[in-house]
Amino acid sequence: MTPGDNGASTPEDDDPFGYLYADGQARGAQPPSGSGGYGYPNAVSRVRPVGERTYGGQQQAPQYGGQTIPQQPAGYGQQQPGGYGQQPSAAYQAPETFPGGAPTTRQAPPGPGRGRGPNTKGLLIGAIAVVAAVVIGISVAMLNGNGDDNKADSGASTTPTQSASASPSPSSSSSVSASGDIAPVDAKAFRLDGGASLASDVKGARADGGIYVTNLNQTGAGVTWTVNGIPADGLYTVFAHYSAIQDGSMTLSINGKAFGSKFSLDNYTHQSDPTKAWTTSYAWPTLTKGTNTISLSCQSGDSCDVLLDQLWVQQGKHTNKG
Repeated sequence: MTPGDNGASTPEDDDPFGYLYADGQARGAQPPSGSGGYGYPNAVSRVRPVGERTYGGQQQAPQYGGQTIPQQPAGYGQQQPGGYGQQPSAAYQAPETFPGGAPTTRQAPPGPGRGRGPNTKGLLIGAIAVVAAVVIGISVAMLNGNGDDNKADSGASTTPTQSASASPSPSSSSSVSASGDIAPVDAKAFRLDGGASLASDVKGARADGGIYVTNLNQTGAGVTWTVNGIPADGLYTVFAHYSAIQDGSMTLSINGKAFGSKFSLDNYTHQSDPTKAWTTSYAWPTLTKGTNTISLSCQSGDSCDVLLDQLWVQQGKHTNKG
């Protein structure tokens, strides 16, 4: 042994990594050998399952929750826990499988409406609303039907009245007003006697279509009007609308009897043109309630050169001329 060289190193001075340094290599340090372990010489590397310990040469199985979990050595063909697409082996158990472990099912927190039955109150209200709507509809339909029945039973007549007659027959009368007046009747409604005839050549007649009675200037010629609806016995005014270019007169008869005086048919307009000589005359005979006949005829001593287009009656005594 030379000065400065202590000889072989003592075990405590032995550096396991000395082979990595130049001085260690000079001393002859070698990499560790053995069964393939890494570290100190003769170290043995053993692979132990996680949690496995050895005390006094006995292997203790890991415990969880106070129970011993049996371990099986991992070998070829056995399934390891956690493998993708594989089921865990019998050596692995979830915590909830042990007594006192975590609950096995997850309880969902109660939410609105959970744990209750169907909303029977809402369904009942909806059903009541539907029934009420049906009842109201039926009631309205029944009321409308009753309204139509009432109209049918109101007593309104569909038969036209006498005044609404489209084509009055000869000697018919017009409607009677509330005051007892009889509306004017046109010449075509008169009964013509003794050669009298209808014409419309001379303008100015009030009758429908300008029709009037002519050829009255001969003995026995005349017109008769049957008046219906006289409201009461009494004095009435009989009016005649005519055209005359000279003064004249005719015989007025009521119910077949001549009235006391002649019916005047004078030229009150003083016109020589018959189209401008249309005027009105009147007399005050007595009529009976109901139906009466009024006649104007050309008798002996009468001057009957007139054109006659209308007759009408007013209850009472009137003097208007037109």
